[in-house]
Amino acid sequence: MTRPGIRIAFPASARADGRASRAAWPIAALLLGYPVWWALGLGGLSVVVLAVPMAVVLWRRRPIRVPKGFGLWALLLVGYLISALTLAETPDGTYGELATGRVLGYLMRLAVYVSLLVMVLYLGNLTHAELPQRRLVRWLGVLFLSAVAGGLLGVLAPGFEFTSPLEMVLPSWIGGNPFVANLIHPTAAQIQHVLGHASPRPEAPFEWANAWGSDVSVLVIWFVVGWWAHGGPWRRPAVVAVLAVAAVPVVYSLNRGLWIGLGISVAYLLIRGGRPLRAAVVAAVAAAAFLLSPLSTIVAQRLDNPQSNGIRAFTVATTVRVAASSPVIGYGNTRYAYGSHRTVTTGRSAWCVECGHPPLGSDGHLWLLLISQGFTGALLYVAFFAGAVRRHWADRSPIGKAGTLVMILVLLYMFIYDGLISALTLYLISFALLWRNAAMTSGPAEAR
Repeated sequence: MTRPGIRIAFPASARADGRASRAAWPIAALLLGYPVWWALGLGGLSVVVLAVPMAVVLWRRRPIRVPKGFGLWALLLVGYLISALTLAETPDGTYGELATGRVLGYLMRLAVYVSLLVMVLYLGNLTHAELPQRRLVRWLGVLFLSAVAGGLLGVLAPGFEFTSPLEMVLPSWIGGNPFVANLIHPTAAQIQHVLGHASPRPEAPFEWANAWGSDVSVLVIWFVVGWWAHGGPWRRPAVVAVLAVAAVPVVYSLNRGLWIGLGISVAYLLIRGGRPLRAAVVAAVAAAAFLLSPLSTIVAQRLDNPQSNGIRAFTVATTVRVAASSPVIGYGNTRYAYGSHRTVTTGRSAWCVECGHPPLGSDGHLWLLLISQGFTGALLYVAFFAGAVRRHWADRSPIGKAGTLVMILVLLYMFIYDGLISALTLYLISFALLWRNAAMTSGPAEAR
């Protein structure tokens, strides 16, 4: 007999496997079915759709366990709700009135933030019989393969695009919004003049080229952990072959942030890897092969053409200045500033094709938080991920070291990448992996 209120945890069995297929299908649909979501026009927004069945699973297994430090994320969400009070304001140096586009962007971001909160709690409350850690890591590895395939599509067929089913059914006042259009219209690459001529930058199956870069740098970590660290002898040559193929879209992405992130990952591997000498030899061989290949020429050209630096400097400086006028709650959404890094006029015109500029907060998630939620929101975001690094640094398992590396990359990428939507989804899945890993060793003490 057992006392009321006490559950007995049985080992995995056929019954547990049945529960696993039922309880874990939403996260499987998100990661394994991502190319399908992208083709439908949902892409990163698929997490909002799948948060509904995740919430149902979560509701049925109350009381809900919560990870340490998650109160910071809850406060970040509360702050975003409060920031709606300033949506109608136009701070000095910016232009534009409260319109449908501003409100729509705010509501979409709110839906994403809430969905990500649900997703983390859902993952953390699934048992390891229902969703083994290794299975979740390998699903992330499958998404990496999808990203590599999308990157190759962007290199070989950069003009590939089509109208998604969602795009067909949405009214023009929603689908015509630039922010929404970027999310629902599938394209293989962005064509930009980074090198002084038209160059394709892969983005499929994610929202835009920078999202592809940040996502690939996170997914490659889990791909290596799932298919190398926990793989058999036949899988290791396959991993090497996939990484060699992935180098092509990685270089053609012209994404300096991605390159820096990969460099940090290699350095981290050399420092914290279980076999530093072997890791150093592998890194040296890979570097030599790259330098002797034609891809090194493209990297050199990109580093010699830092054309986006002036744009970033202007938008970042203006974002900080505008955010200082509402430091506690921000302005709820992005704003457009007068002028650009080249001229005091605003907007692209026939006589000034270089006058266009991105919205404030678009050069990194830290700057987006500053303009939308003030310095308070930015501080909560930094504290959440920095706290995760501090708590899980001692976890020297492959998942522990990989998850900690992702948390470090988040703190780098917040200066250069907008985390919404797919990137932040992967960041928080990585956080959930760390939480689940810690719960395996500390048990109930990990949750509060």
